[in-house]
Parts: sequence; structure tokens; C-alpha cells
Amino acid sequence: MTFAEKVIQFNARLQYTGLPLPQGIRIMNPFRESREAVRVSEEFYRKYYNDVNPRHLILGINPGRFGAGLTGVPFTDPKRLVSECHIPYEGRVTHEPSSVFVYEMISAFGGTEKFYGKFYINSLCPLGFTSIDEKGREKNYNYYDSPALMAAVSDYIIENIRTQIGLGVKTDVVFCFGTGKNESYLRKLNDRYSFFGKVIALEHPRFIMQYRTRSKQTYIDKYLNAFLSVVP
Repeated sequence: MTFAEKVIQFNARLQYTGLPLPQGIRIMNPFRESREAVRVSEEFYRKYYNDVNPRHLILGINPGRFGAGLTGVPFTDPKRLVSECHIPYEGRVTHEPSSVFVYEMISAFGGTEKFYGKFYINSLCPLGFTSIDEKGREKNYNYYDSPALMAAVSDYIIENIRTQIGLGVKTDVVFCFGTGKNESYLRKLNDRYSFFGKVIALEHPRFIMQYRTRSKQTYIDKYLNAFLSVVP
């Protein structure tokens, strides 16, 4: 089975099996909620992962509403799916700042085929969460945004890290998007379960685009140096 088919099978089987979520928090599962997300994500993985080669794993936090929540591909919004991956998309066209940064970095690395030939991106929690704010608007919610949610999803996260390792990723090094709570939690799990030999954390793309835009090139260079350190 190719890497692509393993990921497609993993996505198709995704369902939340953890403890009940805190009141007001909803699970977001694009592979159960959107036929378009299933279609375009399958095309994406068969385009870039149609082989049996191992990759290094990159773990974000959890999917967001305007990126993977619509496309099923982590850090890939509909705009980048079309413009950078050249995969047609029919549906709501959104702009996710994290996706902008990631694809600028991928371009600097050498392009989508070269990058995805070496790396596989997903998240500590492969399903997303949303909440409703005081004005009735749906908003992204991170697994660590409340102690109650983190406690509820902990076993589910551990289970899915093991499953993603089983897809055929290299375990000498794992990359972490997020140098705050996401890094802290991943290191805690890695210290306990020894999933990976080393954790390399990088500032989260959303943080860079929101607070460090003027230094974006510096962060792109930092990403490239980190990724090239494991590329033969």
C-alpha cells in the first residue's frame, strides 16, 4: 500500500473516540462533513504521496476552519490548493494566513513535489474543534484552550500519534509547529512514550503571520534550516 493510500484510509476512518467534550465545543471532521474535502484530499495525497517512501512528520495543533477544515489537507486552504497544488476545488474559497506562510516556505524549499516528497504534515489532534462566541459566531478552538478539553482528548491524541507513526514516517526527528503549548504538550508525551528521538519546534505559522510578518523571511530561513538538517 502506498503512503497515499495509507493516509486516505487513515482520514476515512477518523472519528472522535475520546471522552465527552466540554459543553459548547464541537468536533470538526471534514472527512465526515464534506464530500469535496474527501475528493480534493484524496487527489492531493495521490498526487504527492503515491509511493512507499518514508517521510518526516510535522505536527501542528489541530485543523482550522478555513484550511484543513475545508480541504482535508493540513495548512492548505482552498486558494493554495488551487494555485500551488493545481487541484481544482469547488466550494467556499477561503484565505488562511498559516497556509500563506507554509506555501511560501514550500516554494523556497523547492516546490510542492520536493517538499511533500520528504515531509508529511498533520496535527497532534487530527480533528478540529470549534466554539460559539458571545456574538453567535463559530470560532476555531485548540485542544489546549481549556484544561477540560485537553483532558478529554488526551488518550485520543496519543492513539493518533501512534497511528500516524504507523503510516510510515521516520521517527528520529519530529517537527512541531508551535513553540508554546503545542511544543510543551508534545514534549511531555514524547518523554513518556518515546515516540520520536528528537523534537524540533518551530514558531507556528499563524503566530508568524499575525505577530511577526515583518520578519517572515527570517522564519522561512529558520524553517528551511531545520528541514534541510534531516534531508539527505
